Amino acid sequence: MLGVAGGIAAYKAAELCRALVQRGYTVQVVMTKAATEFIQPLTFAALTGRKVVTSLFSSGNSEETLSSAVEHIAIAQEHDLLVVAPATADILAKFAHGLADDFLSTLYLAFTGPVVLAPAMNTNMWRHAATQANLEALRARGHKIVEPEDGFLACGMIGPGRLADPESIADVVAEQLEHRHDLAGETVLITAGPTQEPLDPVRFISNRSSGKMGYALAEAAAERGARVILISGPVHLPAPRGATVVPVKTAGEMRDAVFGNLRGATMVIKAAAVADFHLSTVPQQKIKKTAARLSLELDPTPDILAELGRDKKDWLLIGFAAETENLEREARRKLQTKNCDMIVANLVGGDESGFESDHNEIALALKTGEFLRFPRASKRELADEILTQALHLRHVLAEPAHER
Repeated sequence: MLGVAGGIAAYKAAELCRALVQRGYTVQVVMTKAATEFIQPLTFAALTGRKVVTSLFSSGNSEETLSSAVEHIAIAQEHDLLVVAPATADILAKFAHGLADDFLSTLYLAFTGPVVLAPAMNTNMWRHAATQANLEALRARGHKIVEPEDGFLACGMIGPGRLADPESIADVVAEQLEHRHDLAGETVLITAGPTQEPLDPVRFISNRSSGKMGYALAEAAAERGARVILISGPVHLPAPRGATVVPVKTAGEMRDAVFGNLRGATMVIKAAAVADFHLSTVPQQKIKKTAARLSLELDPTPDILAELGRDKKDWLLIGFAAETENLEREARRKLQTKNCDMIVANLVGGDESGFESDHNEIALALKTGEFLRFPRASKRELADEILTQALHLRHVLAEPAHER
């Protein structure tokens, strides 16, 4: 689906439409009312051979009006990707805040697949804090943003805001569609969030994990066609669409849930921040506060990742390492000691990345000996990168050693 919003760059959407059709894609064009002021729907109809949608309601009889009112649902279900070019400041704001007052914004809310947005607008509008906040919200949902180019704009200003080259946008669309079903047939088991180890009936030991990275992985894997089992500690996040969620609280419960759902798994991703220690015998009554110092004897919790590594079958095993120093050394050590195929490592403790943030900066330690660093990005974007690297790693490990 090609969405065209109302900006001067709308005429370039015709070039993008032609590029997509030439690559063999079936393209359904949806235009906002403002877009029709810049370019006629007939242009896109001629390029695609399909009716162009320009309004949420038909002006015909009542049956036609009823049909058009639900047309956005049918179109959303029939297509694999939504690309909006140009994506104006107005349409970005509508998408970010869930507003639906025309066909394109309503279609967006009804669509569950990958979304590519190619913004184009005045430089000051692009740099405005509201636009940048909307872009951050959309990136956090996993949408791919094709950054505008610098150059001479129709308003006479020079700076960022010019629509990216249509062929470049078409390349991004092709890349996103390649990932669309690349995990079909896979069963991906993911752990996410913290665990809570009780100290008494009202207190517990836990950590700062928000679960956002694990949930982003579950969402990305489900979108790419996998059967996803998400074993989650206590978090405040909505269940990822398409994933089966198994809620747990303690490390012991998480261990039992992992091995209880392991059968048939082809990829195991241990993104949870499991507590390292617990109180082996929990008092039945609340511990009373006194003036005296309180000492607790804590025992180690089950090392789920190590146990998976010892009992490793033909699944791809991916662990996580949150470190405060010596990132590469600790990631390689954990890769070896836990018998993993990949370790996703990141430095924690800063305000911009890691726990509770929507963004992260990661590195991957691979069984092949590589250590790959990735720049700061949204956790949803990094989730797709981790899955792509995991599929590539499996392909490499399947090759005979002398051919690697």
